[in-house]
Amino acid sequence: MKTFNISLFLKRFPIKRAKQELLKISEIKEADYEGFLKSKKAEIVNFHLKNNTFYQSKVKAGFSDWESLPILKKKDFQIPLKERLSEGFSEKKVYVNKTSGSSGNPFRFAKNKFSHAMTWAYHMERFGWHGIDFNSSFQARYYGIPLDFVQNKTVKLKDFLANRHRFSILDLSEKALGEMLEVYKKKPFDYINGYTSSIVLFAKYLKKKNIVLKDFCPSLKVCIVTSEMLFDEDKNLLEKQFGVPVVNEYGCSEAGVIAFTNSEDEWEVDSKTLFVEILDENDKPLPFGQEGRIVITSLHNKAHPFIRYEIGDYGALHEKSTFKKPILKKLVGRTNDFAILPSGKKAAGMTFYVITKNIMEESGNLKEFKVIQTKMDTFEIDYVSDEILKAEKIKTITATLEQFLEPGLTFHFNRKQQLDRTEIGKLKQFISNIKQ
Repeated sequence: MKTFNISLFLKRFPIKRAKQELLKISEIKEADYEGFLKSKKAEIVNFHLKNNTFYQSKVKAGFSDWESLPILKKKDFQIPLKERLSEGFSEKKVYVNKTSGSSGNPFRFAKNKFSHAMTWAYHMERFGWHGIDFNSSFQARYYGIPLDFVQNKTVKLKDFLANRHRFSILDLSEKALGEMLEVYKKKPFDYINGYTSSIVLFAKYLKKKNIVLKDFCPSLKVCIVTSEMLFDEDKNLLEKQFGVPVVNEYGCSEAGVIAFTNSEDEWEVDSKTLFVEILDENDKPLPFGQEGRIVITSLHNKAHPFIRYEIGDYGALHEKSTFKKPILKKLVGRTNDFAILPSGKKAAGMTFYVITKNIMEESGNLKEFKVIQTKMDTFEIDYVSDEILKAEKIKTITATLEQFLEPGLTFHFNRKQQLDRTEIGKLKQFISNIKQ
């Protein structure tokens, strides 16, 4: 029984029509794809210029060429949703959701039902690359769960209907990880899906016990991580301890999947429902290979304009990208994930997080950690490990970080039983409390 398709149909998301449209787009030849994107971009812009007063107020000079259009930021959407909806759409007739707030500017947004169906159809296609069928495959799920009684029961019902078992990621103690392993021994999971940090922590537990998960759960096919950075060493760890391929999903609630690992282990960008640009600080497109701000356009969302929308991430497209098959070369981090130092230097938080991570993991007992900038010259490094870091190791980390950043910085190392996560269970690996 195709329960997932039925659930979308009951919510009046036209999934069948969306799959047909996606197939039609897939059949467009590479030579014709630039023309297809140009046509879709013009179509969505002209629709909103005609039907959306909010977007009309942003494009006061009219639509002359693509680069003349404004870059929309999260702060532009800090007005009531009803004031941003296109003519003919109401909150009762669209899909409504809210952003995660990881950028510090959460807001509600909408998608017309066909646009949301296109997002799901694309999602299902990408998971299908790795033998996963949303209607039948059994998922081991690592996401947060609401504590509110009604919301909690609603999520559990959705999990049941969607054929998935949700593990608690609020308790990742040694005892809880051991109990988690026992579930894998009893249930025929097809795939693992969820927040990177929680899944990596489970893999570290397996490594400590010298266990390969597929030996206990032979039905397991693939591990798909999302929402948090996946580093190469963590990917290698997951593949070794799970015994299955690891897929990296990158997306946002407003757009859905932006990039997804394909069968050639490339981070393929969605060019069917989105148009993705990499821009410099002057809003000019950057050549393939160069890092800049990630800006997206939703090609089918007529309810709400996400046109040249800056999602708050930095990244780069691979040099071998094409219009039909863009490849994400790297994801650097969020625009607010930077450390501002006393000299005025600005350093990507993720970069020195990686440096610290590499040194700390040499000790062999590190489970997870995060870096918090509390002052221009002061950083708190909270970590979970079997043993406390020795003074010699702390000295090495401090010297290396000062060499990379600048001298005169202070680092406090705080061993914790468990790290604080967001309400939905995400671990933010770098936090700056400095006003940027």
